[in-house]
Amino acid sequence: MADEPLEAGLLGIALSDSESSDAEICSTPHPTTTTTTTNGPASRADRTALSEEAFQSLKATYTPKLENGEIWATISLPVSASVNKPEAQELAHAVEELYFLRRWDEAVAFIQRVMAPGTGEGETRLDEGTKQLLRHYESRCRERASGKSATQGGQGLALGAETE
Repeated sequence: MADEPLEAGLLGIALSDSESSDAEICSTPHPTTTTTTTNGPASRADRTALSEEAFQSLKATYTPKLENGEIWATISLPVSASVNKPEAQELAHAVEELYFLRRWDEAVAFIQRVMAPGTGEGETRLDEGTKQLLRHYESRCRERASGKSATQGGQGLALGAETE
């Protein structure tokens, strides 16, 4: 029975009594883990494999990104040739900020600048989800801006209220 090969399955777990082999297992890198020394963003394996000195030097240079409003003013237009996910999220956050601060006309103008064909073919560089989200906010902002003058104090339409 000891000579029969074990089939890898639910109960096919190899147990060891020696502590030295456990230390070897922990110290050997995972075969799928690759570490690179590029100047780009660190992978998860790179972040967890830092020495104390490297961590302290990274900690000394780290500064958090502070968002204190006016996100739309920090975005450089026209959008780049390929808009990556963080850039697309930043565009969406800028529009959301203007929308929720009830600056609907400014939100519409910002969306038009982002999506304008003359500004580096902006709309064609965005993914479908971002385009749909920006178009949705554009239509909602137009509705709110047109309804703003009809209501008192510029509060806009209440949620669920019907317009006639």
